[in-house]
Amino acid sequence: MALDKNFDAAQAEDRLYKAWEAAGAFKAGANASRDDTYCVMIPPPNVNGSLHVGHAFNNTLQDILVRWHRMRGFDTLWQPGQDHAGIALQLAVENKLAESGIKRTDLSREEFLKHAWAYKESTADTIVGQLKRLGSSCDWSRNAFTMSGAPGDTRVGHENSPNFHDAVIKVFVQMYNEGKIYRGKRLVNWDPRFETAISDLEVENTEVPGHMWHFKYPLAGGATYEYVEKDEDGNETLRETRDYIAIATTRPETMLGDGAVAVHPSDERYAPIIGKLCEIPVGPKEHRRLIPIITDEYPDKDFGSGAVKITGAHDFNDYQVAKRGGIPMYNLMDTKAAMRADGKPYAEEAATAQKIANGELEFDEAMIAAMNLVPEDYRGLDRFEARDKVVAAITAEGLAVMHDVTRTVKDEDGNKSDVTETVPYVENKPIMQPFGDRSKVVIEPMLTDQWFVDTDQIVGPALDAVRNGDVKIIPESGEKVYYNWLDNIEPWCISRQLWWGHQIPVWYGPERDANEKMAIPKGNGTNQRFCESNEEAAVLAATDFYGEKVEIVGDKLQAYKMSLDRLEGKSTPIPIWRDEDVLDTWFSSGLWPIGTLGWPEETPELKKYFPTSDLITGQDILFFWVARMMMMQLDVVKQIPFETVYLHGLVRDAKGKKMSKSVGNVIDPLEIIDEFGADALRFTNAAMASLGGALKLDTARIAGYRNFGTKIWNAHRFAEMNGVFEDNVLSATYTRHTDVDHTLNKWIIGETARVREEVDTALENYRFNDAANALYAFVWGKVCDWYVELSKPLLQDDAPEAAETRQTLKWVLDQCLTMLHPIMPFITEELWQNTDARSKMLVHGDWPTYSVADMLDANADRELNWVIGLIESIRSARQQMHVPAGLKVPMLCTEMDAAGQAAWDRNEAMIKRLARVESLERADTFPKGTVSIAAPGATFGLPLAGLIDIDAEKSRLQKSLDKLGKEIGGLKGRLNNPKFAASAPPEVVAEAQGNLDARQEEADQLQAALDRLAELG
Repeated sequence: MALDKNFDAAQAEDRLYKAWEAAGAFKAGANASRDDTYCVMIPPPNVNGSLHVGHAFNNTLQDILVRWHRMRGFDTLWQPGQDHAGIALQLAVENKLAESGIKRTDLSREEFLKHAWAYKESTADTIVGQLKRLGSSCDWSRNAFTMSGAPGDTRVGHENSPNFHDAVIKVFVQMYNEGKIYRGKRLVNWDPRFETAISDLEVENTEVPGHMWHFKYPLAGGATYEYVEKDEDGNETLRETRDYIAIATTRPETMLGDGAVAVHPSDERYAPIIGKLCEIPVGPKEHRRLIPIITDEYPDKDFGSGAVKITGAHDFNDYQVAKRGGIPMYNLMDTKAAMRADGKPYAEEAATAQKIANGELEFDEAMIAAMNLVPEDYRGLDRFEARDKVVAAITAEGLAVMHDVTRTVKDEDGNKSDVTETVPYVENKPIMQPFGDRSKVVIEPMLTDQWFVDTDQIVGPALDAVRNGDVKIIPESGEKVYYNWLDNIEPWCISRQLWWGHQIPVWYGPERDANEKMAIPKGNGTNQRFCESNEEAAVLAATDFYGEKVEIVGDKLQAYKMSLDRLEGKSTPIPIWRDEDVLDTWFSSGLWPIGTLGWPEETPELKKYFPTSDLITGQDILFFWVARMMMMQLDVVKQIPFETVYLHGLVRDAKGKKMSKSVGNVIDPLEIIDEFGADALRFTNAAMASLGGALKLDTARIAGYRNFGTKIWNAHRFAEMNGVFEDNVLSATYTRHTDVDHTLNKWIIGETARVREEVDTALENYRFNDAANALYAFVWGKVCDWYVELSKPLLQDDAPEAAETRQTLKWVLDQCLTMLHPIMPFITEELWQNTDARSKMLVHGDWPTYSVADMLDANADRELNWVIGLIESIRSARQQMHVPAGLKVPMLCTEMDAAGQAAWDRNEAMIKRLARVESLERADTFPKGTVSIAAPGATFGLPLAGLIDIDAEKSRLQKSLDKLGKEIGGLKGRLNNPKFAASAPPEVVAEAQGNLDARQEEADQLQAALDRLAELG
């Protein structure tokens, strides 16, 4: 059937994708003809998410590699799936419930989870459908989910979906029993909106207007010291007697939990007071706490006063200092980040804290955790309301550091004068504030009881795997980042205070006292623990431990009541209750490679495809996901999870700026597909995927690649109109240049072999842009322009080369479709199926293996490239000299060797037609007004005197050159300005450099044209 005038992407893409699926084209092992396997794990998007430009870019690269391997006969699996999205999905469900006036806390856990599973089912197919629109050739029959098999899942065992929940729980129990998972109290990022710990990845650090307050901490007992400041040369610049030490803080409300004030060991200013006590300047005067002045390497003596308060329970840096110094860490806030309102009266708590500070009382973690050092006046207040009250109280007491401020005032007559006032020292300055990426509230560093992986025990093999080359990270800069993070890794917090997720498989029961009687249940950290894979196993373990009947109860409060009943002699079973926390989503997704392949079962897929081949993911989750998969797989199954990790950067807009809804530069990939088609977006993604390069998505570029698709379509229509796809034109299989006779046909099969090797080499080295650019140059330039144009006289019915040329053109176009298919699957499949009777779809087409050595005819290659080069040089000279496009001009030649003469003789008609040359004459020298044109072994000239106004052209070019010179000078001055380079955002600097490069290239071209005109006289 005849091809339509244009490719209708909107109509064809859905039809083609459904045909691929119906044929099972993407299933594991489809089209396999060799024993080699190739497996890629999709970075699982959120189950309730939508396709964004990052997904589109990432999945395009994966699909290119998958389709390329599948066409080469590899036993291929692209494993898809979704992440259960922890906080994101719980937030979505809570918001949906809120529409009906229901809060999560109005429901039981089981009731809420029913809503969550229902919501998941309603949204699960959204992003799958969107990935299909992109052309992603995943084996959707194996679509996995990080909570499949968890309580409430109605799709357990659905098709090939593994029971991921069992795998996650098994690993937790295994690692717990090996001592690699423990419960402890550490500082974590705490989200007051969701009342849960969150990972660093879920924290957005944003610059906001802030304040730095400077306060005095009076020395205990009115002690004084000589405070001396010196300049760099050791000259004394300030000396005064002080009875305080000054600190600066952006969070005055946390002063209530200070455990010490720290200075650097080398800071001579404070040497006289090291070891002394100072007073926290807030709270009831009669109960003021005294804390020690200590030394630590953390304070910067050249920043501020050089002294810092240490509040270990509310600052990550302070936490490390407190751990090193054995300083108590007092938690001031509840789970909503309000000042604590529990515990004993402040006077009693402060007195206990003072004994600890004086060294009179030993303390432990549980004791400190129970203490509330918030004075009664502040208890229950929001943290920011408490901040205002603390600042006001300290200032009113005269303990704010004061400084002089001079301002200009006017009197009644308008006369100006300077007035100096002494005011509290408050710096108004921007600060980096952490916000929850979902909740949008300020994150609070919080000291809480959490579950942790002891990463020190599992990090070694993950480091060794990269260092010894078992796993390759691309680009290499990613390896340095990987080493730096793992060499300095902290324990991994894996618990979240949510309901949606894998509930931690630990049950608690009351401990026995010294007389083997049951104690009253306490905090989870102080009770007997039973870590088992399910409730039945937990009951058996607890029954064995206690030797009595055990009953699982809903929570600790119910267990407490039952324990009281037992103490009163009632016949009550021993209560055990489950930990309410769920596992961090990164824990379950850390098991993605083995979990999706059916582990812990020894499935055929696990045996065949693990370890997997390539992982394509963003560099921003190298720590959070890639490193954790490395640690988890090597610990659990003692094997690497993948062989190569390809890291890409963040997709930005055309100017290199990060996409943001507030800025209004977000690009929706689905809108791009609607307007330009999936192939154009995919080719753009491939073309901008240079290793370590900037990823700038420009709609103008996308439109250009849509035009590329149109060029391919039109080339096939040209072939169709010239009888290339008629039944009498057989499909050839060329393996050597001797398979054809005509020079043009020999040349094009050699060029085809060249690009085949370029594409394979590029994809083998993950240089997607090199593959895309090579194909673009070949298909558009060599095939659609030169070969199509040069073949026209050979395709005439009376031409002796017509049959061979039709067959060669058919073969060349098939090679174009085959090599383009991994990047542009839709238009290539459509052309493949509509231009010949095919034995199979292009998705399973045979990838070419011919070589340049066999396919390149050196003589044909030299001759045709000589001809093409000459035509391009003539065209360039005509364009530069503004010769009218339709005007035929004579050409002169002063010399030409035998090879050049032979090439001219065989292609004279074609050269004259395409270069608009009227005639060629020999000459000893070129007359004045001739533009010289060089070719290998020959020198040509175009006599343009009288054809163009040379002086007018010179004037035009000079004006353009002068204008460009000013622009170039301005850009160079900007880029050479150290202030600009230091203060401007990287994307702004890059944009300026790009503009300079473009202007300079344009100026070079104008100068070359001007130089040519100068030769004309």
